[in-house]
Amino acid sequence: METGRVNPSHRLEDQGISGLGNIYYNLMEPDLIEHAIRKGEGRLGKGGTILVETGEFTGRSPKDKFIVRTPSVEDSIWWENNAPMAPEAFDRLHADMLEYMKGRDFYVADLFGGADPENRLNVRVVTELAWHNLFARTMLRRPERDELADFMAEFTVIDAPGFKADPARHGCRSETVIALNFDRKLILIGNTAYAGEIKKAVFTLLNYILPGNGIMAMHCSANHAPDNPSSTAVFFGLSGTGKTTLSADPSRVLIGDDEHGWSDNGIFNFEGGCYAKTINLSPEAEPEIHATTEKFGTIIENMVYDEETRELDFTDDSLTANMRCAYPLHYISNASQTAMAGHPDTIIMLTCDAFGVLPPIARLTPAQAMYHFLSGFTSKVAGTERGVTEPEPTFSTCFGAPFMPRRPEEYGRLLREKIDRHNATCWLVNTGWTGGAHGTGKRMPIRATRALLAAALDGSLAQGTFRKDPNFGFEVPTAVPGVDTGLLDPRSTWADPQAYDTQAEKLVQMFIDNFTQYLPHIDDEVKAAVIG
Repeated sequence: METGRVNPSHRLEDQGISGLGNIYYNLMEPDLIEHAIRKGEGRLGKGGTILVETGEFTGRSPKDKFIVRTPSVEDSIWWENNAPMAPEAFDRLHADMLEYMKGRDFYVADLFGGADPENRLNVRVVTELAWHNLFARTMLRRPERDELADFMAEFTVIDAPGFKADPARHGCRSETVIALNFDRKLILIGNTAYAGEIKKAVFTLLNYILPGNGIMAMHCSANHAPDNPSSTAVFFGLSGTGKTTLSADPSRVLIGDDEHGWSDNGIFNFEGGCYAKTINLSPEAEPEIHATTEKFGTIIENMVYDEETRELDFTDDSLTANMRCAYPLHYISNASQTAMAGHPDTIIMLTCDAFGVLPPIARLTPAQAMYHFLSGFTSKVAGTERGVTEPEPTFSTCFGAPFMPRRPEEYGRLLREKIDRHNATCWLVNTGWTGGAHGTGKRMPIRATRALLAAALDGSLAQGTFRKDPNFGFEVPTAVPGVDTGLLDPRSTWADPQAYDTQAEKLVQMFIDNFTQYLPHIDDEVKAAVIG
């Protein structure tokens, strides 16, 4: 049986998928929630939310992600960062997954990757679980209902959590697999119920395609000034650095919280929703995000709740510290209706420094911006990936290495060119530790971070006085209204300044050692920005 809206000439049979049970095309939120609850995939929560658990996998499994090594992509993939899969192994994986699908019900969502009509990608997501289809519909861009009559997918994602891969037969690492085949325009996901794999697979796809067209693909949030889409800011940062929280400023218009493109037309969101961490989420600190946890259709993922009242416990991380909610972008009152804006005039690079060395904010030259973008220094936070239980310092190039199929220098050059062309001001913002390293110091006060960002966004910070940081060479403001002056000099926040110097020397050397891999691929101006 087939139900739902679909282009008559674009059914699954036309894609070589046959023998399935019921096929549900482009169901909307009420139907998908009803299906999920009826099948026991989740429970109804307050306000019409759906409460789900993802079992063993409560975060991404980056070591199980592969790109099929075909001649067309052989010379353009960053193979040191992306595990290869042989085309023959992928063909066996695809055939076996299609065999697994026979007789089973599947849900199909035809969606857009990207808000810009000139640069978006038509993506079909085929899921075994109804709530995964709801997740895809929430997180990607939703076509108007009349657009489905002519929709033709350019890429297809098949998501089958019940399918287990065979490493020997399928050329993968374990029973879990995420495999991207650019030639066959297919993404296969098996043996993981963590829905975030769907959106990150599509992000990886766009990260490969768009730069080939001169469009910068970015792991960032973005917002713009009220009534002025030309005053735009982007916020780079890995999960846990404050990307979602800081961009959801009620005084500005939210373009998106995670993934964007920068074309000749300006900024555009890849997504139609937000995927926010909910651990310790409070109505006082983040009222709008908190409010989405009781709105119809929001997916509440891996949260502990009262069995009778369905009240959520935002402090209980017994399932995972990576508890999340997924909700449509329009649930945020200040969200952009178009999810598009002009060229950014402010670039923010967020880092969570567990060493307690970096200042709360620093101004970067374009060359320094490329250096810190390629370095991508931050700390992984508990729950973002399996096995991470406390902050760990890491270098994740482009602030999103797991999602970068091309060499990082390609993204770095694109970013630097666009910064130069559009005269954007760049800032490095540390939301990590001050007064000592993790375990000794304390987290950077959120009020101070917000005050510094406000001054950066309204242009007043750039007009102040600066000192040159002796360790990294960037410029650090000496005074900012509403911010403790001592906080601006991290050395002064340590009880033992000599201990700070030792820690700073250690971090500087980590930067230098990490950056040696990029030296053969960058120009002299960026090399001059390398510290040491």
